[in-house]
Amino acid sequence: MPKVLISDKLSTAAVQIFKDNGVEVDFQPDLGKDPARLAEIIGNYDGLAIRSATKATAELIAKADNLKVIGRAGIGVDNVDLAAASAKGIVVMNTPFGNSITTAEHAIAMMFAVARQIPAADASTQAGKWEKSKFMGTEISGKTLGLIGSGNIGSVVASRAIGLKMKVIAYDPFLSEDRAKAIGVTKIEDIDELLGRADFITLHLPKTAQTANLLSAERIAKIKQGAYLINCARGGLVDEAAVAEALKSGQLKGAAFDVYADEPAKENVLFGLPNVVCTPHLGAATSEAQENVALQVAEQMSDYLVRGAISNAINAPSVTAEEAPVLKPWIGLAEMLGGFAGQVTDGPIKEIEIEFVGKVGELNMQPLVAALTAALLKPLVGEGGVNMVSAPVVARDRGIKITEIRKDEQGAFGTYMRLIVTSESQQRSVAGTIYSDGKPRFIQIKGIGLEAEPLPYMLYTTNADIPGYIGALGMTLGTLGVNIATFALGRVVKDGEAIALVGVDAPIDDETLETIASLPQVKQAKALAF
Repeated sequence: MPKVLISDKLSTAAVQIFKDNGVEVDFQPDLGKDPARLAEIIGNYDGLAIRSATKATAELIAKADNLKVIGRAGIGVDNVDLAAASAKGIVVMNTPFGNSITTAEHAIAMMFAVARQIPAADASTQAGKWEKSKFMGTEISGKTLGLIGSGNIGSVVASRAIGLKMKVIAYDPFLSEDRAKAIGVTKIEDIDELLGRADFITLHLPKTAQTANLLSAERIAKIKQGAYLINCARGGLVDEAAVAEALKSGQLKGAAFDVYADEPAKENVLFGLPNVVCTPHLGAATSEAQENVALQVAEQMSDYLVRGAISNAINAPSVTAEEAPVLKPWIGLAEMLGGFAGQVTDGPIKEIEIEFVGKVGELNMQPLVAALTAALLKPLVGEGGVNMVSAPVVARDRGIKITEIRKDEQGAFGTYMRLIVTSESQQRSVAGTIYSDGKPRFIQIKGIGLEAEPLPYMLYTTNADIPGYIGALGMTLGTLGVNIATFALGRVVKDGEAIALVGVDAPIDDETLETIASLPQVKQAKALAF
């Protein structure tokens, strides 16, 4: 039974969802505040469910020997070291839809609050003053709202703003014209143009290396005179000191911030300035949102730990619960093909091409590509250096080009996968399929047909097609105490090049391999392990 630790405050309903799915739960909602204690026990768990208090640092992840998944109840994963998690094969999930409406509503509420100076007017009135003329507001209807980021939350903000009779323009490099039309916004290609046109500017994007300090001092200087700025997305997207100066100079008429570069924000350059509304990261702070993200993360983590389904993962391809059992044997085949190629290929790999022939091409190919690439690279970088999660990154960092090709059914098997590996010195190919028994089979190596079931230990040879080779190889293995389990042969033409793939009962040591390689018929001999 998989075991999950909940180290932050999550709805108790999430605990029940884990239990209902056959997952053992350790609910310690304050443990995230004690990183030393968390590090001591993290190795006992398959899953870690968190909000923002727990910091899944590289140091913590290094101690998480059994951890398979980290589930973040919410959108931001700033508190998770994604590189460290990916390197260790830990899937990192978030819940991007659970608090979209709540966060969007907060952004709209902040826009109203700063446009009408509601917090300051409330404080003044409750202090016994009556300062109507002091709190002259700005009408929202008919104004232009500039969205920076138009994903889940941004699109909800757009719909609410359109309902308020605002004109909405949006800057988002990933926004297509069709999507812009569907959500009712005008796409702006240049962020500086948006800053110069919008009466209200609101941010809705994650903090990444590309978006950090997106609204720099230079960009803030380009904002339309008298505009309002709202940030309910992530701290660090905006140069807060530059915003403070723009407020003091009157370039900005007001600002509303729910997130800050440093949190918890006990002090900030924006605090105390006129017409600034500040809230303590309340974007997702409604009972409905808290419940939604807790239930979602529990369902997602359970699906992965129990059924192998992956959804809303930051660092891994998605696999539905329905796809998981169908993909499982093909993932096994992908690992077999990659493992074979990685063990027989000499020299640095430059390119890999994966052909999906027949019905396998209709499946979700991303997990298959990831599994194959990981198995291919393991002989090169070591067991601990690559996995399904980190494989695409490792391949990219090594400059390996990956190409995927779909083809219609062809050949005697109809449906199969073929891997073609190009190194600096050679090109090699290997193909396999799934038989009716659900087990993988090699069906072709180097373009030579053969049929062989993969076993944990195998011997692969290329040899001259000369009479007596089978006897010589069998005699040699017998003399050396190696028991043969299976024996598959293939050749191009008579008296040409041939291959042999032999299943054996135990690993083949270096001395045995040298003896086999010294046989006069043998051109290459490789000991394989799967």
